[in-house]
Amino acid sequence: TQRLDRLVRRVLDGEGIAWHYVGVILTDHATVLDLNRAYLHHDYLTDVLSFNLSGPDDALLTGEVYVDLDTAAERHAEFGVTFEEEVFRYVVHGLLHLAGYEDATPAEKAAMHALEDRYLAGSV
Repeated sequence: TQRLDRLVRRVLDGEGIAWHYVGVILTDHATVLDLNRAYLHHDYLTDVLSFNLSGPDDALLTGEVYVDLDTAAERHAEFGVTFEEEVFRYVVHGLLHLAGYEDATPAEKAAMHALEDRYLAGSV
């Protein structure tokens, strides 16, 4: 959709990322689980996966973000948001990972969540 395209561009521009190709793939549990197993050696679901496909000498980002629509459908009500809002949060989260953000610690998670909120509100 145009809203999704604008959101992707807002995040990439906001993070100062020069990019060649960034794909957002809207998919399901089965695909996300297969990708987790094949590339991350995780045998569990995640709501979003990000893959930086750029080479070490590439000046422009090439990457893909896989969003699990099944997870968004299952969880959006838990957070009091629409299905679309939950999907958009996953997209922003995945893009922030491509930008180099991590969420391994509580502080990193909180910082990413705050930045997601700003992008989703359109204030960045």
